[in-house]
Amino acid sequence: MTDILQEVNESAQASHAQRISDEEFDMDQKLMRLENEDKRHDAQRNMAWFALFGMLLYPFAVVIASWIGLDQAASTLGDMAPTYFVSVAAIVAAFYAGQALSK
Repeated sequence: MTDILQEVNESAQASHAQRISDEEFDMDQKLMRLENEDKRHDAQRNMAWFALFGMLLYPFAVVIASWIGLDQAASTLGDMAPTYFVSVAAIVAAFYAGQALSK
């Protein structure tokens, strides 16, 4: 009988030790939210840099296509340029506007 009581007592102590307080739960939620926000900001920053590099390298793609002798490809890339630059500029502007408003 004492063995059973001892096991119950140990089990109750173990389950009590596993419980977390409301403060610990709130702190864990805040930390998780901060980590997710940090990951989101990192992803947005990477997207903006990728878009900027694409914008800078796009003219080189036109020149290389022309240099290789792919005149039709160079013409197509040149025709797409206005739409591409406006789209990429909108992505980069949205990123920087979001950064400015958040600070």
